[in-house]
Amino acid sequence: MAIQLYRQLIQPLKMLADGTEAIKDKDFSVKFLTTGKHEMDELINVYNQMIDQLRTERTKQEEQHFFLEKLIQTSPTGIVILDYEDNIQQVNPKALELLNAQENDVIKKSVYDISNPVIQQIAQLKSGEAKTVTLNGTSTYKIQKSHFIDKGFPRHFIMIEELTAEILAAEKKAYGKVIRMMAHEVNNTIGPVNSILQSALKKENLWKGNENLLIQHSMKIAVDRNQNLNIFMRNFADVVRLPEPKRKQLDLHKLIQAVAKLMELKAQEKQVEFQYAFDQNDFYILADEQQMEQVLINITKNAIEAIGEKGTIIFRTDILARQLTVVDSGKGIEDNVAEQLFSPFFSTKKDGQGIGLTIVREILLNHGFDFFLKSFAEGKTEFMIKF
Repeated sequence: MAIQLYRQLIQPLKMLADGTEAIKDKDFSVKFLTTGKHEMDELINVYNQMIDQLRTERTKQEEQHFFLEKLIQTSPTGIVILDYEDNIQQVNPKALELLNAQENDVIKKSVYDISNPVIQQIAQLKSGEAKTVTLNGTSTYKIQKSHFIDKGFPRHFIMIEELTAEILAAEKKAYGKVIRMMAHEVNNTIGPVNSILQSALKKENLWKGNENLLIQHSMKIAVDRNQNLNIFMRNFADVVRLPEPKRKQLDLHKLIQAVAKLMELKAQEKQVEFQYAFDQNDFYILADEQQMEQVLINITKNAIEAIGEKGTIIFRTDILARQLTVVDSGKGIEDNVAEQLFSPFFSTKKDGQGIGLTIVREILLNHGFDFFLKSFAEGKTEFMIKF
């Protein structure tokens, strides 16, 4: 009798202990069978219902978490999630692509200790702020910083969007319209004016006498200036009517040497020496020969002008990395200038048109080649093209 009473008392306690341990271990599969005793069965039913509800909630949470993870990983927007101390806890593939970084380079590291230029911009943002930044004069990003509450404490996350394509398209549409309007007006004026001037210059009987010869000379200068203005406008028009590249296999090393030969006289005038650090293997690229020649001419010309007097330009190729780097020993590029270098009509030169690097940008973008122009220190500026 005593043993039976003991079992009746100990059984509920054991079930309670087993149930509590299962909940503590988040094991929601443990359920109890009814005993046939009303009070005990009421308790068992309540426990079993609670376990069913907890299991359902956990399944729902796991599904939501899986969906959220899938959403983050496949998002076309770069997402960086920080922990409570602003260390990077998670970063999705798109963010790694935009940051040009490997996961091991950023995970578990503070945003304040990473030298990546985009992450440096992130470190300066406060929660709720957004910022648009342009790096290397070509790539534009929109960065937004927000937070969520986790276990009662705020945690930050950052969304990164690349706006380069949209901004370049809008920019090109705007300056293209201006250039076409300017070219139309200039051509409409230059054509008839030069026609009148040249007709007058052909009348030899008009130019007898010293005074008339002076007028004739002045009119010839006017014709020449009009022709130069026409060429000037055609250069601008080339930016907006650049043809699609006619790609063929090119020997990059031969192309560089051909351009260097073309620019040799200008370099010698400035006492600038060309040096070659070519990969030991032949380097072939698929590109439009004339357009790539124009790119290299502009880069080399700018490098010579940046040096001024006495210096070196190094042409370095790396076939494994598929890249060309042109390094000059010029004075470098100031940070406030770097962001504008590829903007149409912007020039640091007194008489510059501001279209050379714009054409370079358009050609390289049309080819799908990545590039950047950056000064790493005084005496070391690099223009890198990745094929």
